[in-house]
Amino acid sequence: MSAGLLFPFMKGVIALSEHYYTNKPSSSHDEKTWTFTLRGEPFSFTTDRGVFSKGEVDFGSRLLIETFVFPGLDGDILDVGCGYGPIGLALAKADPSRRVVMIDVNERACQLAEKNAKANGVKNADIHFDERGLAGFERSARYAAVVTNPPIRAGKDVVHDIYEQAYERLIPEGECWVVIQKKQGAPSTKQKLAELFGTENVEVKGKKKGYYVFLAKKN
Repeated sequence: MSAGLLFPFMKGVIALSEHYYTNKPSSSHDEKTWTFTLRGEPFSFTTDRGVFSKGEVDFGSRLLIETFVFPGLDGDILDVGCGYGPIGLALAKADPSRRVVMIDVNERACQLAEKNAKANGVKNADIHFDERGLAGFERSARYAAVVTNPPIRAGKDVVHDIYEQAYERLIPEGECWVVIQKKQGAPSTKQKLAELFGTENVEVKGKKKGYYVFLAKKN
């Protein structure tokens, strides 16, 4: 979902061509609030125009949320491209003992994620807007797991950059969890993760309706 993303490039996009990865969406507001159950917990989400999957939690994010297993090591979780917050908030609520850091380049999405964290009583989530994404965000920070529903519309180079930065931000034995459709780049994602983490350290943890959930472990 994740939905949003990491990158410094969409500043000059005009309204007719802007997408959910635009830094500051110019589309008029039309907020909607609805409920959804994730990992057995009811959530109330407020969404708006200019964010990814504003009408419901998209299937890919739901599959990642339900498939994810917390790593057996201490450390924070990083949600890259958090959007209005379903992945990060669901994981934060599932394990209140961990801090979940959520980041997106879409300012409107981050504002909604903040609102949704408060609405759902989630206090262990830190939400950050940065138009450069991880490129300049807490560069010394390291995480036990990185989760992402990457921004396919941004193109393969941008998506693969997420994987590279995720690898750099993981502690030893940390885990990278990715959900992606087969027709939107699952084979190239698997190849890229294998290059970064080693073929023997990449596996499919979930597969449904053409979506794959990959788990890559760092040595």
